Amino acid sequence: MAVLTVGSIALDNIKTQTEEHTGLLGGSASYASVSASFFDRVNLVGIVGSDFPKQHIQLFQERQIDLSGLQIVEGKTFHWAGQYEADMNKRHTLHTELNVFETFTPSLPPSYRGTPIILLGNISPALQIHVLNQIERADFVIADTMDLWITTTRPDLLELLKRIDLLVLNDSEARQLTEDENLVRAGRKILDLGPKYVSIKKGEHGCLLLSRTEFFSCGAYPVEQLKDPTGAGDTFAGGLAGYLASLQKSQITFADLKRATVHGSILASFCVESFSLERLKILSRNELNQRYAFFRAMSHFDE
Repeated sequence: MAVLTVGSIALDNIKTQTEEHTGLLGGSASYASVSASFFDRVNLVGIVGSDFPKQHIQLFQERQIDLSGLQIVEGKTFHWAGQYEADMNKRHTLHTELNVFETFTPSLPPSYRGTPIILLGNISPALQIHVLNQIERADFVIADTMDLWITTTRPDLLELLKRIDLLVLNDSEARQLTEDENLVRAGRKILDLGPKYVSIKKGEHGCLLLSRTEFFSCGAYPVEQLKDPTGAGDTFAGGLAGYLASLQKSQITFADLKRATVHGSILASFCVESFSLERLKILSRNELNQRYAFFRAMSHFDE
C-alpha cells in the first residue's frame, strides 16, 4: 500500500529565544511525507520553485518518496518566517511569501489516483476537494485544516468534511469551527458534519480521538529537549497515515486509529527535538520502536 500526501513545501526561517536558522526545509507535505515514509511508500504532490535546494530533493529520494507529483517551476519556493516566544506554544508569523505556491493546482499522476491512504495537508479546502475529485479509489481519507480556512472558506470546508474519514485539527480550531469550548462536545459536533472520526491535537497535552461511539485520549511523549515545534502537527498526521498504510487493510477500525495516533505522536516527539526535519533525518526505526514501547508501557496502552 502507500500514502498520498498533498500540501505545501516551503523554505522556512525560524527564530526561537536561543537560536535562529534560515532556509530550512518546511511545509506540511515535507513533514508529513518524511514521517509517513517510516512505515510505507509515499507519493508526494506539491510545488517548489527553481531555487529549491537539491539537498532537500535528495532527502525525499533517500526516504524513497515518489516525486512524480512534485512540480518544479520557474520562480521562488513558498517562504515562511516565524518567531517563537519563550513559551513555544506561542508563535508569531514574521512574513509569508507564497511565490509559486500561490498558483498551485495539485495534479495527480495516473499512478497516484488509486493510492489507498490519502492525507490532504493544510491547504485550502477547495484544493483538497480538487484532489479528491481526481481520486479513483481510496480506502481512507485524512484532512488537516486551520483557522484561516474555517474563517474564510467555511462553505468549502463543510463540503470537504462530508467526503473524508478523519479530520485532524488543533483544540483552538475545533472550538472555532463548532463555537463550543468543550472539546468533547466540539468533537461530536464535528462528527455531525460528516467525518467518521476526528483527531483534536492539544500540543504538549496530547490529542483526543473520537468516533460516534468511541473515545481515546492520547498523552504526549514527555520531551526534554524542545527546540522547534514547527511541523509537529504535520509529522503527527504523516506518521498516523503511514502506519495505517502499513496495516495493509482496506477497512480501518478505531483500534487501528488508536495505535496510529500513538505512532504519530511518537514521531512528532522526535521532530521537535531539532529544527526542521533534522531529527527525522537521522532517526532510526529502532529508536522509533523503542520510544513507542516505552510510551506504551508507561501509559498502559493496550494493543
